[in-house]
Amino acid sequence: MNAVKTMMLLATLTALFMGAGFLLGGSGGAMIALVFAIATNAFAWWNSDRLALRAHNAEPVSRMAAPELYDMVEGLARNAELPMPALYVIRSDQPNAFATGRNPENSAVAVTEGLMRTLSREELAGVIAHELAHIKNRDTLIMTVAATVAGAISMLANIAQFGMIFGGNDNRNNPLGMIGLLVGIIVAPLAAMLIQMAISRTREYSADRMGAEICGQPMWLASALGRIAGGAQRVEMDTAERNPASAHLFIVNPLAGRRFDSLFATHPATENRIAALQAMAAEGGPQPVRTRMMAPPVGHAPRTPRTGARKGPWS
Repeated sequence: MNAVKTMMLLATLTALFMGAGFLLGGSGGAMIALVFAIATNAFAWWNSDRLALRAHNAEPVSRMAAPELYDMVEGLARNAELPMPALYVIRSDQPNAFATGRNPENSAVAVTEGLMRTLSREELAGVIAHELAHIKNRDTLIMTVAATVAGAISMLANIAQFGMIFGGNDNRNNPLGMIGLLVGIIVAPLAAMLIQMAISRTREYSADRMGAEICGQPMWLASALGRIAGGAQRVEMDTAERNPASAHLFIVNPLAGRRFDSLFATHPATENRIAALQAMAAEGGPQPVRTRMMAPPVGHAPRTPRTGARKGPWS
């Protein structure tokens, strides 16, 4: 199903580019836009995950650099019957995380330093389980492609604005050109936001539920969501502010309370997600498919790749 959604997303991108290209430059503009859209689609399909990681300056983490964190992810991946994803750390004080990759065999999980400092090992296990649920549900392909598509559509707006500023009076007196500028300046960014909004809300509830099943404890994730939402409102993530089109990738909106209008929120209300997990726990909650200690042993904490220093409340 997500493969179909991804193809529809790429087709939408192509149509938007061709329509804007025609309005801005006639049939020649439409052909140029078609070539550009095809190139963008191909690039997004194969490289959107790497672009997402690079946009947030994510650094790869090995077992040697963070053995306890690596073991936790490996154990949870085993519970989810998934291959071990690549593990990355984002050097941001905001607690947050996201998963990316076009399929489970080419997937990655990225967590911020703030997440490791802020959460208990049980809460971190709940967050990792949520991200693994996205990988298992194959959400990550459409999530990362959507980020690339949204960025490309936003680029249309920049091109249109450039044309309006430097195109002279000819563009301003041309009705089709003015319509094209209107599409680029107003409609394209709105379309980018709607694309993200359309794919984001329902998948978060699904990933919350499956994540609770993977780690076996709904309240681990419920508690983590509350802490992350509070941290996201207090601490700014610079890379997210520079790349707002990728906000929907994260477990909680990294732009919460800042540049995002609630009308275009890409995530369900955190309180509603917590309430759904609390209801699961009240019903007895899912039990782990396999009983395994998902969190690192008491007295251990993940070590950062640079310093090797212990982090946060795990010590």
